[in-house]
Amino acid sequence: MMIKLRSKKSSKSSSKLGNGANGNGGSSLKGSSSMDKGCYNNGVMGEIKWELRPGGMLVQKRESQKSGEGMITVRVSYGTQWHDIPIEATSTFGELKMILSLLTSLEPAGQRLLFRGKEREDTEHLHMIGVGDRDKVLLLEDPAIKERKRLLHTLSGSSQPTGAPFRTISV
Repeated sequence: MMIKLRSKKSSKSSSKLGNGANGNGGSSLKGSSSMDKGCYNNGVMGEIKWELRPGGMLVQKRESQKSGEGMITVRVSYGTQWHDIPIEATSTFGELKMILSLLTSLEPAGQRLLFRGKEREDTEHLHMIGVGDRDKVLLLEDPAIKERKRLLHTLSGSSQPTGAPFRTISV
C-alpha cells in the first residue's frame, strides 16, 4: 500500500518565542504553496513518497535503483582458489552453494560456508547477514562428508590416490 503525503516544513524563526518573520505567530505553514508540494532534495524540488510497512509503520519510500538492482559479487575462497560469484543480494546461502557446486564439484550438502567467522545456514539471506559487494566468504568441505569419502575410498580398494576425483566408467 502506498500513500502520498505532502511534506510541510516550517521555517525556523529568528527567536525562540515563536515570533516568526511573517507575523503570524511563527506559523509559516499557512499559505505556503511551495512547501506543500514537497521538499528540496539536493536542490531539486519533489514530492516525498510514503509507504505503510506490514507492522503499521509509515516510512519514506526508498528510491529504486537502475537495472541490476541488488546484484553483488561475492568472493569465495576454496583452498587456494578464488571464485567471484555474481548473485542477487536477496539470495540465500543455499542458492550460493548450488552455484558453487557447479564450480567446485562439491555437493551442496558437503559444503560449509563461513562469513565473518561463523558458519551460515542454507536458509539465511545474504543481505540480512550483511554480505555486500566484493565481500569474502570461505568455503570448506564438511569434515564428516570428507571422512566418509575417504572411508569409502579405502574400503573399495581403489588404486586412485587419495584426493583424486572419482571417475565413473561405463561399459
